[in-house]
Amino acid sequence: MITKVVLGTVIVIAALRGDVLAAEQTAATLTPKVLEEIAQVEAEIDRIEGQTRERLATPPDNQVQQIELLGKLMLYDKQLSVNRNEACAFCHMPETGFTGPVSELNRTTGSYPGSVRTRYSERKPQTHAYAPLAPVLHYNPGQGDLVGGNFWDMRATGRRLGNPAAEQAQGPPTNPVEMGLPDIACAVYRASQQPYRALFEKVWGQQAFAIAWPSDVEQVCAQPGPPPASDPLPVHLSPTDRGRAGATFDQMAQAIANYEASAEVTPFTSKYDAVLAGKAQFTPQEQAGYDLFRGKAQCNACHRDGGPGEDPLFTDFTASNIGVPVNPRLPYYVESRPDALGYVANPGGQSFVDGGVGSFLTKGHPLSQPSAVDSQWIKLAPGNQARFQVPTLRNVDKRPYPTFVKAYGHNGYFTSLKAIVHFYNTRDVLPRCQPNDPGEGTTCWPAPESTDNINTQRVGRLGLSDADEDALVSFMQTLTDGFMPRDQR
Repeated sequence: MITKVVLGTVIVIAALRGDVLAAEQTAATLTPKVLEEIAQVEAEIDRIEGQTRERLATPPDNQVQQIELLGKLMLYDKQLSVNRNEACAFCHMPETGFTGPVSELNRTTGSYPGSVRTRYSERKPQTHAYAPLAPVLHYNPGQGDLVGGNFWDMRATGRRLGNPAAEQAQGPPTNPVEMGLPDIACAVYRASQQPYRALFEKVWGQQAFAIAWPSDVEQVCAQPGPPPASDPLPVHLSPTDRGRAGATFDQMAQAIANYEASAEVTPFTSKYDAVLAGKAQFTPQEQAGYDLFRGKAQCNACHRDGGPGEDPLFTDFTASNIGVPVNPRLPYYVESRPDALGYVANPGGQSFVDGGVGSFLTKGHPLSQPSAVDSQWIKLAPGNQARFQVPTLRNVDKRPYPTFVKAYGHNGYFTSLKAIVHFYNTRDVLPRCQPNDPGEGTTCWPAPESTDNINTQRVGRLGLSDADEDALVSFMQTLTDGFMPRDQR
């Protein structure tokens, strides 16, 4: 049982008193080391945003590039969060392959604080590089699997906009534990106040922000979500303006997805790509790792390196339960009482079990509205319980410096690539850990968070040596972009 969350974040829960329904605010005191790293990330976000804004003086003539520019500006725009302090990029920075950029958070909490800094989600940030290449979520009867979508639970299906990455971009702005706005109209209003408005109107039309905003829009949009059940759309707009705000929000999301699909984010410039192009050669250890990847280790069955008419994206866009243990460091487990605003992120407390794709199919997502579920898929929920989307391995080891810690697994339980490879190899060979076992992650493993639909076919007892594990890590390090320059031709 999870009893505390400490490493890196000190969580203080105020007790309920008498008839008071809301507890005092859950206080998460970030350590000086975390605060220092966060300040560095925020400074880099401001630098990139400032540099990108300069391009508005002479924007590209090409409309595709204009849309990409808009997408980048919005990804680095912290004004699109409720407290104007958190851009999308806070969880997705280039130096880490567009995933979590704070080493100490990766090492400790696994998940990241939102615009309301005392609120954390239940999962680690995914990379958004290569995510736009995911297909629209669909059921493949030959495979017997759902395939595609974005997010760990596939809830950004892409069925409405035809683009999973665009629907993914619509999740964080109104997620109470992420950017925290109470209404999608707030994101549109905030964007209308930004320097990129003129370019947005040039691309999408003058109607994009031709909205009669209510006089209290500033005050409403400064209140963290979720909105009260009695007023689910607290920015009170006419039906026409509400429709216009929805269409503009869709266009904002499409611009973000276009940027994520651009060569700046999804470049195919790794050493692996250079080897494919005949411009480089693997070292003996890298080649041994690739042979294991395609052979004994069975990695290529899910993290596919391509095929006829198929880019080497190192995922098959299906989902799997590999048996990841609970990550007791997640602050989400103690977000079970009302905070200062009366919001409870995790009513289940320490008993919460992440149901992944199965939970999305049956009850949506606890923190943000997903894409609509096709009713024909509901019967697939039992077979998808506790399964999470197979992540791409591209940039899996990209980091700004050698000692930077990255987190792996949907909940960030693993804090090194070697550790998760060792888990794949030995999950069903090593004994169960005892509480506080010093051998955890080396000579024993905790029980899985859930045994539903656990993958025993390709995970658990691979029979690899320590040298084999190291070779696999060496090969996966060749998937880091930046080995070759981008070629725009």
